[in-house]
Amino acid sequence: MTPKQLENLSYLKFLLSIEGIGPQKIFSLITKFGSFESILEALPTSLLAIEGINRTLSHRIISAKTKIDAIKEETETELDRLSKLNGRILTYWDIGYPNLLKEIYYPPIILYLLGNLDELNQNALAIVGTRMPSIYGKAQAEKFSYELAQKNLTIVSGLARGIDSIAHQSALKAGGKTIAVIGSGLDVIYPPENKKLFFEIIESGLIISEYPLGTKPDAPNFPKRNRIISGLSLGTLIIETKFTGGAMQTAAYAIDQDREIFATPGNINVKQSQGPNSLIQKGEAKLVTCTEDILEELKVKLNLVHGKSINRPNFELNLFEEKLLSALNEEPKQIDEIANITSMSVADCLVNLLMLEFKGLVRQLPGKVFSII
Repeated sequence: MTPKQLENLSYLKFLLSIEGIGPQKIFSLITKFGSFESILEALPTSLLAIEGINRTLSHRIISAKTKIDAIKEETETELDRLSKLNGRILTYWDIGYPNLLKEIYYPPIILYLLGNLDELNQNALAIVGTRMPSIYGKAQAEKFSYELAQKNLTIVSGLARGIDSIAHQSALKAGGKTIAVIGSGLDVIYPPENKKLFFEIIESGLIISEYPLGTKPDAPNFPKRNRIISGLSLGTLIIETKFTGGAMQTAAYAIDQDREIFATPGNINVKQSQGPNSLIQKGEAKLVTCTEDILEELKVKLNLVHGKSINRPNFELNLFEEKLLSALNEEPKQIDEIANITSMSVADCLVNLLMLEFKGLVRQLPGKVFSII
């Protein structure tokens, strides 16, 4: 990690340490001020101009500045511990942050990673379900995970007991790749009986968490991590879950994220079939009986730029970033001029220009003027 990345990560952790400040407020602050340094230098009156920042929160930001040095030390210590695990941290603004995940509402602002980072931008499908599957459910999870992994789809799930574990195991058995999104720190394996599977996944796939090292697997963490499971994936397959099962939360996130939903139909007299059957009945999920049903539905998405963008030799750019670089091609420009040329709002320009700055492609000059490096 470069000194600049370490500094930005420390500033990010500083903001997250303030009660009442979460990812959405950080995005609003970045949009307004353009950089973490500018946020820290902002006057109370400027902070109050941000939606959601009241006098109490503004005061907390100003008064918390005394903690910055301590947070930098904590960040360096955490990075050292993570390095000993062969892990990495990726922030929303770093090169390699998954493109699909950037599209969701409330994307995780920091990701902790163990394993093969190349999997982050591969074509993926989530497979989730009950912790207590029937024989039928186990068979379907094995079949779909194995066959889809053979078709070069990365299988995403949550490392939970039952369907999740079967999905990961079957993908590996097929010689494919899998991603496990967990609800604890990378150094806390849960459930403990999945320790062997955890390390098998690291060898060729990826373990992801948005929680710092040492975080215990508390109940509220799991519903929250489900948005990442669906957010990383082109679609989500639901295999057996009750109405109240966690897999239904993943399905709800997938619907909200405008991703494809698939479900295997089940026996109407079995509780594990309640979730998928209801999704099919309401027209929220496509009934699938074989992998071809899924591949046919995903055919268009599998051919999108998403699947090709990873071939860039040095970095990845979204459409907005490419548009901004084109606008800056000839000479430095002021933010209002950039917004006019690109037909983007000033707020959107600032967010994407900050990402380009983190990627080392753009520099900010005084007066909100930007140029290509």
